[in-house]
Amino acid sequence: MDDTPISGIPIYARGAMADRVRTHHWHTTPLGPIERWPASLRVAANMVLASNFPGCLAVGRELTMIYNDAFVPILGRKPFALGRSFRDVWAEAWDVIGPIAERTLAGESTFIEDFPLEVIRYGVVEQTYFTFCYSPVFDEHGNVTGLLDTVVETTAKVFAERKLQAFAAALEDEVKARTADRNRMWRLSVDAMVVIGPEGRLQSVNPAFLSLLGWSEADVIERRIVDLVHRDDWPKFGAGQLSRKDNEVSFRVESRVLRKDGGYTTIDWTGAQRDGVTLAIGRDTTADRETAEALRQAELALQQAQKMEAIGRLTGGVAHDFNNLLQVISGNLQLLPREVAGNARATQRMDNALVAVDRGAKLASYLLAFSRRQALEPKVVNVGRALTAMHDMLGRTLGEAFEIEIRIADGLWNTFVDTAQVENAVLNLCINARDAMDGSGTLSIHVDNVELDADFARNEQDVLPGHYVRLSVSDTGCGMSPDVVSQAFEPFFTTKPEGKGSGLGLSMVFGFVKQSCGHVTIDSDVGRGTTVSVYLPRSLDIEAQVAPGALQAVTGGSETILVIEDDEGVQSVVVEMLKELGYRVLKAGNASSGLAIVESGIPVDLLFTDVVMPGPLRSTELAARARERLPEIGVLFTSGYTQEAIVHGGRLDQGVELLVKPYTREALARKVRFVLENRR
Repeated sequence: MDDTPISGIPIYARGAMADRVRTHHWHTTPLGPIERWPASLRVAANMVLASNFPGCLAVGRELTMIYNDAFVPILGRKPFALGRSFRDVWAEAWDVIGPIAERTLAGESTFIEDFPLEVIRYGVVEQTYFTFCYSPVFDEHGNVTGLLDTVVETTAKVFAERKLQAFAAALEDEVKARTADRNRMWRLSVDAMVVIGPEGRLQSVNPAFLSLLGWSEADVIERRIVDLVHRDDWPKFGAGQLSRKDNEVSFRVESRVLRKDGGYTTIDWTGAQRDGVTLAIGRDTTADRETAEALRQAELALQQAQKMEAIGRLTGGVAHDFNNLLQVISGNLQLLPREVAGNARATQRMDNALVAVDRGAKLASYLLAFSRRQALEPKVVNVGRALTAMHDMLGRTLGEAFEIEIRIADGLWNTFVDTAQVENAVLNLCINARDAMDGSGTLSIHVDNVELDADFARNEQDVLPGHYVRLSVSDTGCGMSPDVVSQAFEPFFTTKPEGKGSGLGLSMVFGFVKQSCGHVTIDSDVGRGTTVSVYLPRSLDIEAQVAPGALQAVTGGSETILVIEDDEGVQSVVVEMLKELGYRVLKAGNASSGLAIVESGIPVDLLFTDVVMPGPLRSTELAARARERLPEIGVLFTSGYTQEAIVHGGRLDQGVELLVKPYTREALARKVRFVLENRR
């Protein structure tokens, strides 16, 4: 390399700042022209300019600056500092670094690490940090002529260290918090926690463990876990888990653990083993087992309710169609007497057929009762009085071989119920009891007041807590198995021999009671008898007093009756019956056609319409519009089963008159006459 100074200037170093030093107008500075610099200054300047380490010379009285390329980034965007005073360039920090510089000019070297300075480098005050060394610069005579500033900016390092320290402090706080949380969880957890040592002895237990099992800490610490786990569960809990030598082994096992009172609590353990020490967390599964069982029972009850509801809809529809068929058969049979008069054999056959119709109607009524489609006519009654009146009838029905006991509690509450249906239900229950006793036995009927609490309601399907009148029918018969009891209320299910029962008696009771907002249960043991208990809601109203009325004579009339019936067979029969009674009869196949007749202006005294009608116009809407046009018109509904149109909550709407199919000629005549004579 050529060591000759560039352009005769005594600066040998290479680089951008070396070029600037060579070309700077030094004659305008206190240092004077560069050609006249003393050898000591030239040596120092070349040393700084040639260094790759940030360095700056500040020489002379004004501390004029000469610095290298590595020092430039430290200056940032400060005005060009070459040849300027060190004091002026760092004026904002001179109060801090000035005393250090003065000591250096006095011959004292200074090294400072991570020194904080607020400097202006990018137009704003910055907090910076520097590690620097101030060294005296001597001339040929040993005099201090300036200082050498070798420096590294450590701002980023300081900030990083601070962040690291903050992170470490936060981590320490988090560890402390987690430790506190762990200790708090240990103390407050509702789950049992234990630490088991290598020898299978309890080293630590939490309060929940002690509370759950009734032990004190002194009772169990250092006690072998094998002494507390049920002997039948030890193979899977102890030998299967604690004897393993693997590290980081987790397990889950259920075992019975001894309580201080001598009993056992089943605990579901989850644990892990490491270095022979086992940490296990256990939860009492009693509540879970009870909840699971309750859920299972609820699901079974829901399935049963859904099944019963589906069967109810099916049987209701069947009963509707069956009643229409019975009405056609019954009506035609009742129109025959005049045609077979004098023919004894034909008359007998007709009477036999009518008896069969009555039996079919009874079966259909049972189906409707089960499907909760009856039109009940409830009243506030004392069930005890109704049962007392049934005593003689029950004796005749069951026969002398059976002893009947009827017990009615004092102060029996009233209930809001259809008395005829109660009597029918009791009769069916008594007949079932008689058949179960196979020839002789004791039948007990007990009526009392009960309060069903929340626990009872939770364990039974579709029942509300409250006050009820309980009617229980008990027998000393053969009893029923649980499987039979679970199906007893289903229609057509029977354990009787073929031809001995329809399987509709209990289903009728079930449907009637549910329609009356009550509840029914069966308690039975094979070989020990059966008790069926009917719960009817208490009524706080006064018992209705119904005076017995004389049976109205069968009479006809001359009024005009509009018959609306979509079943042609039923329509033909009822029209013929009414004509025989002397009435003028008009007919229509649906509600819309019937309304057209009403609006035509033809005088109509009575509207006799089926509840279930095809077409967009409902029978109740037809009745309302007919009354708007003819305020004095009477309305009589008929149906094979009731609909929500006229029955709500299982009860016939107030003021609505209904004739249930199949009906007799006499029932038709009396009902029509009653409605006509009681028109508004």
